[in-house]
This record gives sequence, C-alpha cells and structure tokens, in this order.
Amino acid sequence: MTRYIIRRLLWGMALLVIVCAVTFVLFRILPTGNPAVLRAGRNPQPKLIKEIEGVLGLDKPLIVQFWNYVKEVFLHFNLGYSYTNQESVRGLIAERLPATLSLTIGAAVLWIAAGLSVGIVSALRRHSLLDRAAMGTSLVLISAPEFWLGLIFLYLFASDIGHFKILPGAGSYVGITSDPWKWFTSLIMPWIVLASGSAAVFARLMRGSLTDAMREDYIRTARAKGLPEGQVVRQGVRAAINPIVTLFGLEVGVLLGGAVLIESVFNIPGIGRLAYQSIQSSNFPVIQGTVLLASMFIIVANILVDVAYAYLDPRVRYS
Repeated sequence: MTRYIIRRLLWGMALLVIVCAVTFVLFRILPTGNPAVLRAGRNPQPKLIKEIEGVLGLDKPLIVQFWNYVKEVFLHFNLGYSYTNQESVRGLIAERLPATLSLTIGAAVLWIAAGLSVGIVSALRRHSLLDRAAMGTSLVLISAPEFWLGLIFLYLFASDIGHFKILPGAGSYVGITSDPWKWFTSLIMPWIVLASGSAAVFARLMRGSLTDAMREDYIRTARAKGLPEGQVVRQGVRAAINPIVTLFGLEVGVLLGGAVLIESVFNIPGIGRLAYQSIQSSNFPVIQGTVLLASMFIIVANILVDVAYAYLDPRVRYS
C-alpha cells in the first residue's frame, strides 16, 4: 500500500506539471488580451506597455516564463503575483480558502447524509410511493441549474429582497472567527442549493447500487442463516458504497477548487469567485494558481478514495 501511495503521489506531481503547462499555453494563445495593456489603462503609450511587460516578465520567451514559473511553484511554493495589484497569489488564495472550505464541507455533509439516507430507503422499498416520490424529486433537482435554484432561494428567503425574509441574503458571509452564528446562517442557503443536486445524484446512485447488492448470493445466504435484517442491510450497503466513495471524492475535490456559480450568486468571497474575477481581468497568475489548487485537491481526493477502497471492501488490495 505504501509503495502504491508513493507512486500515486509522484504521478500526481507529474499531472500538476501537465495541468500547469496546458493552462499556461491555453491562456497565452486565447485572445484574452495583453495583461500589460489591460494594466496600463486607456490609450497607453507603447513605452509604458514595454515597461509593464518587463516588470511582469512578459518580455521573455514563453518557454523561459514557463520554466521560471514551474521552478517557483514546485521548489519555493511561490504561485507568483497578481497582475492587477502585485499581491501574492498564495496570499490571495489563502485569504479566500476558508470561505470555500466552509461552503464545501457544509454542503458535503448535507448531500452525503441526505443522498445516502434517501437512496437506502428507496432501495429497500422499491416501487413504493415513497420511492417514486424520492426518485422523481431527485430527477427534478438534478435537472435544475444551481444558479437558478440560488436565485429562487434568494427570492423566497433572503432577508433583504426575499418574500419571507428568513435568512441573510447575498453578500452577508462573514468568517467563522468573526461571528459564528452569522457565519452559520449566511451559509444555510448556499449549503442547501449546492447540496441539492449532488444529494439527488447520490440518492439515485445509491438506490441502484444497493438494489444490485441486495440481489447477490451472499445476501440470500445471510438471510437463510437467520442473520438480522439490519446486519444484512449493513453488509449490502458496505458492498454498494464503492461508487459513492468515488463520486464523493471527485465532487469534494472539484468544489474545494471553487464553486464558481454558488459563490457568485451568493457573493461569497471564495476561490471560485476569485477565479471568475481573474478570468475577467486576464489575471493569468491568479488563474494559474486557482487551477493548480483545484487539480491538487482532485488528485489528493482520488488517492484518498483509492485508500478508502481497501478498508471498505476487503476484496480490494493494492500491491
């Protein structure tokens, strides 16, 4: 297992370099505009543009720029500096990371609890009225865009513009250390909106996986031996949960890289909103930093999922 994890970590480092190279090339060849021109303002003089390019290092060949960036990232953990205000990209990400962590962790708890519960109940009561209602609702939630759900929740429940004025509206987020209660209430709507679609997917996936598992021969054998139904169901859930673990790892990894739509709708100062604002201003170092962070989270999540497989399913072994 240790050798396997080491190999995965090395491969993950290689993937980060590849992602870095692809992002670098992509944003250089797309017509996003010259950052030096954007920073120079309206009607800039060519001399001023050249000076800004020299300060930003844009006057060097692309291969040199890329090599210098890779060295800084992987040797000194330096993600560069923002084109717009020369702030450290690492500092900008660290400043926004708590909001994204709060949003992701809270939503993940909601969708895993709701999705697994509904999926298990639906699998054990197949074709019942409860099963049909749950699967129909999940289909609606999967089909509903996140930004649309967010706007509906704001229209109904936001304290400033909502119909019922129950919860804080967009832009009300504060850090947990500043005011824990306001932090909690400001994230209730984003948590529910972000978790709704994922919970629906988890419910349908868990229902199908558990339904197949409960038809296996070892389940019938366990029942024939008189094993309590609760233990039989637990054995079935353990066998059926592997696809859920895979999807959960991927979902959390992606969201830790930034939930752009939800953070934009509810005006949450997270990594996703930072990436969106950076794309608008062609702030390449910040874009590169957020993409690398998202890639790292996804790679780490996949490694953790692979390790979890060995504990959830004794049949899985890595050499």
